[in-house]
Amino acid sequence: MSRDHLPSADRSTDSVEAPFLELLARGATAEAYERPVLLARAEGLPDGRVAALEQAKLLALRVRTEIEGRRRREAELSALFETAHDLAGLRDLDAVLRAIVQRARSLLSTDVAYLSLHDAARGDTYMRVTEGSVAARFQQLRLGMGEGLGGLVAQTARPYVTDDYFKDERFQHTRTIDAGVHDEGLVAILGVPLMIGPQVIGVLFAADRRARVFEREQIALLGSFAALAAAAIDTANSLAETRSALDRLGRANEIIRDRSGVIERASDVHDRLAELVLHGGGVQDVAAAVSEVLDGTVEFTEPEATPAIAVEAARADGHAVRHGDDWVTAVAAGGELLGALVLRGHPGLDPVDQRTLERAAMVTSLLLLARRSASEAEQRVRGELLDDLLDARDRDPTLLRERAARLHADLDGPHVVLAARLDTTAGETDEAAGARRRLWSAASHLATTRHGLAVARDGGTVLLLPLGPGDTATALARRTARQLGTAVHEDVSVGASSPVDRLAARPEEVVRAYGEGRRCLEALRLLGRTGDGAAAEDFGFLGLLLAGDRDISGFVDRTIGGVVTYDERRGTELLHTLDAYFASGMSPARTKDALHVHVNTVAQRLERVGRLLGDDWQSPARALEIQLALRLHRLSSDGQR
Repeated sequence: MSRDHLPSADRSTDSVEAPFLELLARGATAEAYERPVLLARAEGLPDGRVAALEQAKLLALRVRTEIEGRRRREAELSALFETAHDLAGLRDLDAVLRAIVQRARSLLSTDVAYLSLHDAARGDTYMRVTEGSVAARFQQLRLGMGEGLGGLVAQTARPYVTDDYFKDERFQHTRTIDAGVHDEGLVAILGVPLMIGPQVIGVLFAADRRARVFEREQIALLGSFAALAAAAIDTANSLAETRSALDRLGRANEIIRDRSGVIERASDVHDRLAELVLHGGGVQDVAAAVSEVLDGTVEFTEPEATPAIAVEAARADGHAVRHGDDWVTAVAAGGELLGALVLRGHPGLDPVDQRTLERAAMVTSLLLLARRSASEAEQRVRGELLDDLLDARDRDPTLLRERAARLHADLDGPHVVLAARLDTTAGETDEAAGARRRLWSAASHLATTRHGLAVARDGGTVLLLPLGPGDTATALARRTARQLGTAVHEDVSVGASSPVDRLAARPEEVVRAYGEGRRCLEALRLLGRTGDGAAAEDFGFLGLLLAGDRDISGFVDRTIGGVVTYDERRGTELLHTLDAYFASGMSPARTKDALHVHVNTVAQRLERVGRLLGDDWQSPARALEIQLALRLHRLSSDGQR
């Protein structure tokens, strides 16, 4: 810089302060105040003049320091005022806390500032707000009482400062906290407590990634910010409590205003439902009455038709639950699901109407239990008839038909005997006995609706159900297992006999069919297929052992019938090729030698077999069944010849 741009020592001979006043006016750096003195010495000015300039320099530097201090205090006071202003108009606590941390970092000129709050439930502190932090692990730190610098501040309720965190032994170092501080690269840390009265609720920190000594004024400034942060938290908590109290008061007022209406509506519903019960009303009558009261459509649904998830939630909670735009409440008694009441298209149900729907469900369960008690006599009669058939006590066809007709059953049509058993309850405990009673009750109800018979027997339940056109024993068994399992809320396995008919004239067929059903039930248990239903036809060649009539032709037809038909219609030798293929150890090369044909011919025939029997026909289980069916077919063909 040229002399023209420097404050000259002799530009004003009367005042040595002039150059320094100029430096003060333009806010020059501290180093610039040495230049007038150095220039005077370089120009050879008298020693007195140089000494005067030196003294003026010191005075100017003191003034400069005072000005900077006042500016700093003014900035600090301005930041505190702005923070207090934010606190006065508190709307978002997180925003206020972020502003406090940001201003603390700016005024103390630190790399990082952060704030932690006390967690009363866990007895430690956790990071709430950070500014300048770059390490994720540091931002998620939790400090126990006495752990780390912050834990010591929280424990003692006093400010603590360290110029080198990792060398400071005044507080407890932990691997987790030290790892977080190391990730952030912090060295010097200042922490001050956030206090509401005598209680420490958190800690406010300022930290640098280099060694630094924090001055007393900086500690006091951070303490002022901590006081504002504590006041913000206290104000927010007070506002939350006030809002909560106002909400509770508002709800109480609403309850008081609605009280008379609630009582009147509840009385009306009670009168209607009581009248229905006294006059022998049914389930649909209850649904109609509640539909009128709730100004909607209420329907009663059977257990298998209920929305399962919603009903289970209603049973667990004991109240009606919302299901889409509908409301569902369970109709249950003693742990047994009897059905559900569904209020359609009424998503805005108020508490009064909800209790009305729940009360209607209770009345419905009572009506169903009453109806069940009345039907139990009929069920016992049905059970006695099936008992007599199983024991072959009554062999008079006319009498059997008359007894069945009174129960709306037709013993001359095709029927299936099903053996049902619970898979999760065994023994002679009260719980097991109760579960078996529920199974018998559900089976009796099913038999009544299907014009069949049911009786408890051998630790399970036996059903005699008619077989509809196009239905199969397997499908009936699986459907029954599913329906009974849904009704009793436990896995129920069902073994079915092959279809039987003309039972009035042949009651001994019921005994044989029951034995077959029990063998299928036991096979399900041994195969681990609990909760399923099956007939002998489902077990492949094992079904020959389970079936009472040893349906050999049926087994052969199910296993290789497609190949037999193909040979008969086209005059091919696929069966002969299969025999040779299995006899040759499933080797195409040895098979072509046994048949005296080309190996390509063998391959083509086996490919045709695969299309007829399925891609898995050579799997061990299928191959075993096919070989058995081939032998049985050959034996039956030899017998016919």
